[in-house]
Amino acid sequence: MTSQADARHAARLCAVQALYQMEISGGGAEEVAREFVVHRFAEMPAPPDEEFFASIVNGVPRHQVEIDRAIAASLSEKWKLERVDSILRAILRCAVFELVARRDVPGKVVIDEYVAVAGAFFGADEPGFVNAALDNIARRKRAAEFGLALPEDELGF
Repeated sequence: MTSQADARHAARLCAVQALYQMEISGGGAEEVAREFVVHRFAEMPAPPDEEFFASIVNGVPRHQVEIDRAIAASLSEKWKLERVDSILRAILRCAVFELVARRDVPGKVVIDEYVAVAGAFFGADEPGFVNAALDNIARRKRAAEFGLALPEDELGF
């Protein structure tokens, strides 16, 4: 039997791949999500949580401007979001969506999960980059969870 944590981890991996596919192919969220459910979920070692997957894949495009602003604010001045690898962008976008829209998932869990997702795709410095960026964003978007005062300009979507 698959645990909820395993099902959500599989959903996150699929969501990152779906967002990457949407960016590369120009496909819409519903079309790509349906393709993943029908064709790719069966290939996963653990069955993904379909509802959780759909909330991420549909939520990211709906809030992409705000998500991208949050990511850009976490990058050094030398980096622009467009310079970030497309898979890393998909990882960060999914994670920021969860940090802001999925308050049922603790911020530290979101960070740990997407660092693990980054580790599934990359072996070098990228998981550390994801960790640093998400820690920065989580401390702004979920300040109370980290024992910090909420910045006035960070009220979510």
